[in-house]
Amino acid sequence: MKRLHRLTAILVKLQSKKVVQAAELADKFEVSLRTIYRDMQALTDAGVPIGAEAGTGYFLVDGYALPPVMFTEKEANALLTASKIIETNNDQSLIKEYHDAIEKVIAVLKTTQKKKLEILEQRIFTYSKREIHPSNSLSIIQQSITDFRVLEIQYAKADKEYSKRLIEPLGVYFTNNTWILIAYCRLREDYREFRTDRIIHLIETQELFTQQRFTLEDYYNRRAHLYRTNISS
Repeated sequence: MKRLHRLTAILVKLQSKKVVQAAELADKFEVSLRTIYRDMQALTDAGVPIGAEAGTGYFLVDGYALPPVMFTEKEANALLTASKIIETNNDQSLIKEYHDAIEKVIAVLKTTQKKKLEILEQRIFTYSKREIHPSNSLSIIQQSITDFRVLEIQYAKADKEYSKRLIEPLGVYFTNNTWILIAYCRLREDYREFRTDRIIHLIETQELFTQQRFTLEDYYNRRAHLYRTNISS
């Protein structure tokens, strides 16, 4: 990769993450740490306000805005293909948000690229035989996860009974064409999983919950441990 292309890619990486480690950049671009240090100095000399913290990494100073990102044809094609796959998922809010994002991508393409993308769009088709369980709440749920905002939901259980819950949304995963929300349920005082297609009504409250350490890996390890404990007892 030519240095100019690498410098541009480093800028994109800095814009997409809060902190980027030099070792991460060296691995990505297959260069030495010394080369990355020189690249960072070159960007700084060019007027890009890059901050650095020992043991943490590099970051863009707050308030600095990069020019609009330009996409290659292959990158635009990949995003278009992903949009077709997303159309087969069960959440309408995700489909809408992704389509809005794709429109912004298309807006910055050259005229010739747009024409090629139109041809490709007409020649890509995805088909799913599985039953689709529609929902329309994933977009709000994702925002609440990062805002640490308590949600109030009306939920339909498997026995068709309804219950109202206050939950602290922590994560989501997709399985069998259904989005699953992992949350701390204040009613049960424990972690619970909720199918988004069974959320009849959802309200974003004004209450924020305390940020806690949570990863899907830890969550599944905890579930596996409880399962083994129950089996052995």
